[in-house]
Amino acid sequence: MGNLGKIMNRASFSDIEQKITKYHYGSDAFMRILESRYSCHSFSSYPVPETKLNMILEAARMAPSAGNCQPTRIWVVKSEDALARLRTVHTCYNAPVVLVVGCRNEEAWVRESDGVNSAKTDAAIVLTHMMLTATDMGLANMWIWDFNPSKVREALPELKNHGVYGLLAIGHPEADAGKPTDLHHVRKSLEELVKTL
Repeated sequence: MGNLGKIMNRASFSDIEQKITKYHYGSDAFMRILESRYSCHSFSSYPVPETKLNMILEAARMAPSAGNCQPTRIWVVKSEDALARLRTVHTCYNAPVVLVVGCRNEEAWVRESDGVNSAKTDAAIVLTHMMLTATDMGLANMWIWDFNPSKVREALPELKNHGVYGLLAIGHPEADAGKPTDLHHVRKSLEELVKTL
């Protein structure tokens, strides 16, 4: 290999090293997904492609649950009629698709020692899978928690026999209002969060 070839070879390896700068363990790409995800407060009307929506739902299907009981259910709210009904009880930040995650408590695993039901935890795992998969595909999202479950069931009677745990709004961010807020990068230090025993 000539001198020019050696220089170009070294340069290519240097480029690779420059790309892996912040994280030195696990999957750098996955850590960047976690870092880039934010709560979008304003969505454009641009539609979510079916291929991406199907992948998000497949990620939900693969989510683990206590005892593998799989007590969660998902409703894809995307028709004009269903979105209009849901928006009577929450704006959902005008997202073109809202995934409603519900639980069937009677189908969930129950911890024998204290009777704690795993349904809500299982639903949170499903929501997390969908949220991170949406982020990985370049879709903005918002995990909505400030809603009245009873009113959501009134607006969407298809949910009447389920507990409603969370809403996940997904889509493309509005040009200005859809950007991360100042709070996005505010995190406690590891020293504050973690204690080694």
